[in-house]
Amino acid sequence: MLVSTPATASPAARVVVLGGGPGGYEAALVGRRLGADVTVVESAGLGGAAVLTDVVPSKTLIATAEWMTIADRAPELGIRLDGTPLSGAVGGTLEQLRHSIDLAAVNTRVKALAAAQSADIRARLEREGVQIVIGRGRLDGPSRVVVTRQDGVEDLTLEADVVLVSTGATPRTLDTARPDGERILTWTQLYDLDALPKRLIVVGSGVTGAEFAGAYTSLGADVVLVSSRDRVLPGEDADAAQLLEDVFKTRGMTVMSRSRAAGARRTADGVEVTLADGRVIEGSHVLFAVGSIPTTAGLGLEEAGVRLTPSGHIEVDKVSRTNVRGIYAAGDVTGVLPLASVAAMQGRLAMAHALGDAVKPLSLRGVSANIFTSPEIATVGSSEARLHEQGVKYSVSMLPLARNPRAKMLGVRDGFIKIFAHAGTGTVLGAVVVGPRASESIYPLTLAVTHRLTTDQLAETATVYPSMSGTIAEVARILHHRIDD
Repeated sequence: MLVSTPATASPAARVVVLGGGPGGYEAALVGRRLGADVTVVESAGLGGAAVLTDVVPSKTLIATAEWMTIADRAPELGIRLDGTPLSGAVGGTLEQLRHSIDLAAVNTRVKALAAAQSADIRARLEREGVQIVIGRGRLDGPSRVVVTRQDGVEDLTLEADVVLVSTGATPRTLDTARPDGERILTWTQLYDLDALPKRLIVVGSGVTGAEFAGAYTSLGADVVLVSSRDRVLPGEDADAAQLLEDVFKTRGMTVMSRSRAAGARRTADGVEVTLADGRVIEGSHVLFAVGSIPTTAGLGLEEAGVRLTPSGHIEVDKVSRTNVRGIYAAGDVTGVLPLASVAAMQGRLAMAHALGDAVKPLSLRGVSANIFTSPEIATVGSSEARLHEQGVKYSVSMLPLARNPRAKMLGVRDGFIKIFAHAGTGTVLGAVVVGPRASESIYPLTLAVTHRLTTDQLAETATVYPSMSGTIAEVARILHHRIDD
């Protein structure tokens, strides 16, 4: 269904965007294409936290860790460092020198790449005629923004016909474990480390905790993952989470389930993390990955009449409108789904709607997500848990990647493809891909969910041989027989 609004805004509508992250800069580009005068107010740098301290830096670090994992497994393929004895074949005993990591160099590259991406975004916005103001913006009523600039110049007042709030979120911290940027860390502070932690305690086994725990294990650190739940990734597919936890343990990580951290303190040469049951874990550093809080304080939202949820997020509808006319919100600040791709979708929808263009309301059914562990975990559509909750009659089929010929060639052992289909029609309802580059492999299944394709249609589509995608078609063929039965 298309939703449109009367084009009340003139071609020179005044748009102010608070926050230069994915939701903000994507909205700004749409605003310029629709003829508005657009100003983006950003306190840190274009790209926001997603580019400067979150998605881009973390995935760059994780990519480095992935190369370490690949390099360390090279002897299985008959590859060795010169002068390094190689005894045994696949399944035998391998003796090899382990690659070492220069974390200072890694983090220098991470920050340089993030800065370059931020500069590219700024250049793109400037080419499109977007005005950029570096400072902190706050609402002064529903149609005015006051900016406190960082250059010491007096406050700037911007009149606005449309305001989009896309200020993101910040790491949640504990009063009993205040980050110091040296030993007690949030994920935004990891990139200032110049040496690999000897023993890194990671508190929190959600997506962020699992990603960093896996990455630092691959980089060579001794990692302890503290999880308050029964398993890692408690909100994800159970089979995928179990496989990842098994891989973590195989690689030497200590996983402490059903263990809640109560606080942390520095010692002479490290940290101590106290658990709720009184146990104490010692390490060189601790990373707290215990969620995030929306950046809504001090923005003048409540004074402008904007309704917030009990968690402090901005309440929005399917086109990102708030309850105040002319004020929209996008991204993590809304709590809809903490993905950069969703933030960008919300920003584009909000601006198009605000300026009178026709839009489709936001639908999360076809949004794919990926966890950048090794192996990666990608999902799309309904999860198995959700299908159970809704009472949907479905069929499910899963095959391990280990039997895929391309996976054998590449030495891939861990992973699987799982598809959920409606028991009556065969329509693809959801899928899980676990394996290398799952973030890429999920795309055909995203198309299937988005366009309501059936497993027969997937099965009838030719795949390259040998290829990882061949397993997708094979799983679909199995589901065809199950549905017929």
